[in-house]
Amino acid sequence: MLTQLFILPSTIDRLKRGPLADHLEAYAEAQIQQGYRSHSIGRQVVAISDFSRWLERNQISISELDELVGERLLRVRRRQGRVRRGDPKALGRFLDLLRVRGIAPITAPPAAGAVAKEVDDFRQYLLRDRRLSPATALNYAPIVDQFLSERFRKETLELPSLQASDVTRFVVRQASRVSPLRAGMVVTALRSYFRYLRQRGAINIDLAACVPKVPSWSLSTLPRFLPASDVERVLNSSDRPTSVGRRNYAILLLLARLGVRAGEVVGLHLDDIDWRTGLVNIRGKGGASTQLPLPEDVGKALAGYLRHDRPRCSTRRVFVRDRAP
Repeated sequence: MLTQLFILPSTIDRLKRGPLADHLEAYAEAQIQQGYRSHSIGRQVVAISDFSRWLERNQISISELDELVGERLLRVRRRQGRVRRGDPKALGRFLDLLRVRGIAPITAPPAAGAVAKEVDDFRQYLLRDRRLSPATALNYAPIVDQFLSERFRKETLELPSLQASDVTRFVVRQASRVSPLRAGMVVTALRSYFRYLRQRGAINIDLAACVPKVPSWSLSTLPRFLPASDVERVLNSSDRPTSVGRRNYAILLLLARLGVRAGEVVGLHLDDIDWRTGLVNIRGKGGASTQLPLPEDVGKALAGYLRHDRPRCSTRRVFVRDRAP
């Protein structure tokens, strides 16, 4: 694999130094399967090779590898002005690969494992007990994860110790960093989580009532609908000579002609389109699904995208990213 990424044998010999050398080939192959381009994989391999030689110089074995060791390297490289965009993520993916292969230890702060289990239990409650859509659980879970991780950090997860001030501080911080729409989702997710905690007896006070409201003034956000003339202008703005533009045009047509939600477009699968009958199955909230007629212009745009522009990949979703993974 490395011989396909680098031409000079001397370069390959230099890369294969240090305790991580034996795993570079497996990492490169994994990134190819994820859809990364060769030049991107080459940069990642170089960064990991530098990491490997640094480990060798500092006499650090693979059994000692964790995020803290990676942060030490990145701090050194930052002082030298040698950290490139993507290096931290490449090191994180490499550590994940070593853990999957049983080579690097799986370590976590004291509260991290408990937080992960707590968030997973909440996610299952949303899906199983409240029968909410997977998209809702996907949006709520990271918010609760961030709240608990910031509140407890490396401490033991003591849910009864949560106070109204913890909630207020978190919401105020989030509201100053994100859009009003996202801030509203933070509020909704926390209220749902605190009702769940009260219901199962994990807390004694009604923290859901303590979650502050996020102000939303009239005309302070994007309009809720567009006139037909503006919709046509948006459709005509797609850069259809490019593959990404044709993908975006098909997405915009689905939104405009069928009136579906953005999440429903994201969740559209190849099996949801019945080309013979001209119907498309839309999965809505709460697991409900509806069959809608597929307009001719939408069908043509979808067929063109699927035949000529959609990257080859294993997922059954209709629309995929243009950039790896």
